[in-house]
Amino acid sequence: MRSALIALALPLVLAVGAASAEAAEDAGYIKASNGVVQIERSGQRLPAPVGSVVHQGDLVITGADGSVGITFRDNSLLSVGPDSVLSIDRFVFNSTTHLGAFESSLKQGTLAVVSGKLAKQSPEAMKVKTPAAILGVRGTEFLVRTGPSTN
Repeated sequence: MRSALIALALPLVLAVGAASAEAAEDAGYIKASNGVVQIERSGQRLPAPVGSVVHQGDLVITGADGSVGITFRDNSLLSVGPDSVLSIDRFVFNSTTHLGAFESSLKQGTLAVVSGKLAKQSPEAMKVKTPAAILGVRGTEFLVRTGPSTN
């Protein structure tokens, strides 16, 4: 009876563990950082020096003198300019199939993007939202600029 219970519980434990590992998986890291750059995670603002990890759900904030370069696991490169607020809404990437999803929201400021393996494999998988539009990535490089939201 005990071994039957363990046999039933083991797949559940493994599934929960795998889901937790995926949720905690790093989306990317800070490759370059100048001036004031912070990551807001779980309501806390943290400094974002070179090497800092970026997660799904993070808010990347740059000051008037700040800029930051982020390299994601699929080799996408995002450069965030001064006075910017960028939300990493969703990042899922399978390094074997190169499938997944990358969604971000530029609340204000500037963002330059060089797409990586994810957008090359599935162009519809990468999106950038702004207060006025949603951009579907169909090319490999682009620049987005938006003012602060008036909401």
